Amino acid sequence: MIARQSQLVIDCAAPARLAAFWAALLGGTAVDRDPGWSSADVPTGLRLAFQKVPEPKSGKNRLHLDVAVDDIEAAVRLAGELGADTVGELQRDAVGAFQVMADPEGNEFCFVSP
Repeated sequence: MIARQSQLVIDCAAPARLAAFWAALLGGTAVDRDPGWSSADVPTGLRLAFQKVPEPKSGKNRLHLDVAVDDIEAAVRLAGELGADTVGELQRDAVGAFQVMADPEGNEFCFVSP
């Protein structure tokens, strides 16, 4: 091993807002280090960090989080109350189902369920 994962850093306009969203969604704690840097410390151990950048998001994410849930419809409702939007329709296949979502700044993630 030459390295170990520390955290996932996401560029954004409002770090505190996204840290609060992700902490609420994943059951963690939002931590505001300064106006340009916040994080969500979540039970999975992967810290999600948010750094303020001047430019807006453009284009599609090159990577995204898959969030495992038991009930996709319930997760979509909760995420919507927290400020997320659905992207497209619920998809089902032989393995399970997934719903693409967008957080309050448009960063895509998926709810997945077997």
